[in-house]
Amino acid sequence: MHQYPPRRSRRAMWISAAVAFALLLGGAGFAAWKLEWFSGNGGSVSFGKAPASASAAPDAGKSSPGAPSPSASPSGDPDVALPTGPKSDFKQTAKLDDGTVIAKTRLAGAKSGFEGDVWVWTPKEYGEAKYEKSAFPVLIALPGGNGFPSNYWSDRSLGLQKAITEGVQAGTSLPFIVIMPVLNPDAKYYYDGADIPGQPKMGTWIAEDVPAFTKANFRTYKSRDGWAFMGSSSGAFVGMKTVLQYPDRFKAVIASGGEIVPDSPLWKGHQAEMDANDPEKLAKKLIDANGPEVYINFQVGTKETGKDRMVKFQQQFGKGPVKMTIRDIQNGEHNGWHYVRGMKEGSLEWISKVLKGPQPATG
Repeated sequence: MHQYPPRRSRRAMWISAAVAFALLLGGAGFAAWKLEWFSGNGGSVSFGKAPASASAAPDAGKSSPGAPSPSASPSGDPDVALPTGPKSDFKQTAKLDDGTVIAKTRLAGAKSGFEGDVWVWTPKEYGEAKYEKSAFPVLIALPGGNGFPSNYWSDRSLGLQKAITEGVQAGTSLPFIVIMPVLNPDAKYYYDGADIPGQPKMGTWIAEDVPAFTKANFRTYKSRDGWAFMGSSSGAFVGMKTVLQYPDRFKAVIASGGEIVPDSPLWKGHQAEMDANDPEKLAKKLIDANGPEVYINFQVGTKETGKDRMVKFQQQFGKGPVKMTIRDIQNGEHNGWHYVRGMKEGSLEWISKVLKGPQPATG
């Protein structure tokens, strides 16, 4: 049984579809299913193929991004950044029906000093020859609940990666690289994705170390046009807050069932620092500065609470450079399956229209 605890006081339980399916199958059926879904788990994974002009990057068991980027892009697009290295050591954790895999590595954050797990998935297109010189957009997926020691978006039963794959096939989604880091350093507190004084620097982890790790290992865009967040509950808050905090680095967020203001108990005695992580104050600051533009898409199920907070936030701050929409998920509840359904019904198409996609080779 998996716990899906929403942010703070509300609690909800969800049973993994994978486990439920296994219980239904039983016996030999489960053995075959397990063989198909988990074949290769624990094995080393290498994503894509580096362009011929890319500098060879040394292997490293733990990531310590920071090496300089190659000076030239192989595609002629100055916005394309080749992997800087050092390469991380990825181990498969799940296999999808289309042959793509989800893999995990351990990241030692050079800026935050925090060390934690990160899961990664790349679409089939990332390994195709016609895209081998192109960058890909990045979607940093943040979980709700404790967000430690795992990130539930790495569980294939929720269907996030499948939804992207189906969206690509239907022409409604870009082929995103999905990065899934742990959100908190322990299961005791929520850290609001922030550098709370005296606590692990989770704001630096999310905003700097995780993107640096991504740039070290994958072909990405240099500009913010290739960078976005999606998250649910507490992860939705962190994604939205980070986009508003660093609009020069990130352009958009899908925030599902999220909260609006920071409320970790660890902020006590640190009002100024908490204000610096408050989406309401960050949005006002961005409006006063007249940009750059950011895009926020709230998702909320019609069977959950919280829409009133989203509507109020939109009324107050959804203007000028802060572009904001609210998507209702009919009969939706506070869980990942329903948020993925909302993404399939329109939010993936929404975010794909404001980000930059990969460009195939011509000629």
